[in-house]
Amino acid sequence: MSTLWRLSATEAVALLRNGEVSPLEMVDIAAARIEEVEPKVNALPIRFIETARAQAKAYKSERNDHPGWLAGLPIAVKDYNDVGGQLTTCGSPLFAEHVAAADDRTVALLRANGAIPLAKSNVPEFAGSHTFNPVWGVTRNPWNLGRTAGGSSGGAAAALAAHEVWLANGSCLGGSLRIPASFCGIVGMRPSPGVVPRGDGLPAFDSLWVDGPMARNVPDLALMLDAMTGLSAHDPLSLPSPAGGYQAAMGRGRAPKRIGFSTDLGLRGIDRDVAVISRKGAERLASLGTEIEEAAPDFTGGIDCFQVLRALMVADVRGGLLPEHRARINPDIVWNIEKGFGLSAKDIIEAQRTRHRIFHAVAQFFDTYDLLICPTVAVSPFAIEQRFPTEIAGEKLTTYIDWMFLTFVLTLTGCPVISLPCGLDADALPIGIQLMGRPHGDAELLGYARLAEQALGFEPLSGAVLP
Repeated sequence: MSTLWRLSATEAVALLRNGEVSPLEMVDIAAARIEEVEPKVNALPIRFIETARAQAKAYKSERNDHPGWLAGLPIAVKDYNDVGGQLTTCGSPLFAEHVAAADDRTVALLRANGAIPLAKSNVPEFAGSHTFNPVWGVTRNPWNLGRTAGGSSGGAAAALAAHEVWLANGSCLGGSLRIPASFCGIVGMRPSPGVVPRGDGLPAFDSLWVDGPMARNVPDLALMLDAMTGLSAHDPLSLPSPAGGYQAAMGRGRAPKRIGFSTDLGLRGIDRDVAVISRKGAERLASLGTEIEEAAPDFTGGIDCFQVLRALMVADVRGGLLPEHRARINPDIVWNIEKGFGLSAKDIIEAQRTRHRIFHAVAQFFDTYDLLICPTVAVSPFAIEQRFPTEIAGEKLTTYIDWMFLTFVLTLTGCPVISLPCGLDADALPIGIQLMGRPHGDAELLGYARLAEQALGFEPLSGAVLP
């Protein structure tokens, strides 16, 4: 089998643009790699290789001199997104046979920018940060097949770590993009709301749930973000892309002058291994000539605030399924829906006030600092048999999302965040750190992240168990 699967996405696109390899060849390379490793990881359960081959064959004649950002590169699409003519199951038995009539707007934009979807990545049933469901089963972490890949973009992260595809899209509410990036030793970005436009069927004015790119390095991340962005009349929060694109902006990046670092954001304890590794990772950024201080905005109340706002959204998006299908829905999702329906006006107003206060504290923080860094996840990748962590650093947890607090409190800010791998724990499993940039600072953050990635020197494939 060709070793082109080892290329970065940026390298692969350069070959496509120069005519040194064709889109069809790249689909065939991905298909062979998928056949080799997929039985072990179960990252891409929905595959439509022949459809991708047909698109790849027609690609050159259709695109002529306008190959788009991705130039015919095959990608994986998350199973929460619609690809026309293919299954969208959301990991639920309720939608196990649902075939999408057309691409959703996220996929349509990627396709217009040169992507060739060839598979759907596995997800938890509707939501969650451990990828297992009754339709397709569990996705395994390529670094250790007995550990979780995270979620909800767990299939996407595992497919990237296993080199099944060069790029994959993700989505992020409470950490669904950043957590699997951390657990699988890859890179994931939660953009600012509106950077990646969304479309029909999604809460139009919501700023908690965003789509974003996932890749094996920061330049590839910027490449995919370029292919996902653009002003859209179908998204009221949509923003225009920067002049020249995100890759060009990343290339102009300079080292941050001051970084605030915290192991726990002042909220609750985390595993000691994670704290030590993330701190060492942050300290390595001093080699950039950066001043690193123990500092963070005040996130007091952020955990309860997010729990309320998440429940409100889950009830909004999935609540209509409950009366007829309660017995067929994951009980954690049922609990989240019921929590949303049980909220009082007082609960919602208090949560909104807390979110407003946190944002203003964050904005003031960035008057002094260029970046906030903290661990991505409070724990290392856990056993696949475990639904979710129930205890961290001796503290008992009560809900299926409590352990995700380091990602979901950053969601509240609306700021762009990138998860970068920074080291390995005692079991040789990846640990990630989050880099949060200032409001609307997506392009600037990519520049910082590229330099940070170089300083950290993490090798994505070095510890993977797959060939």
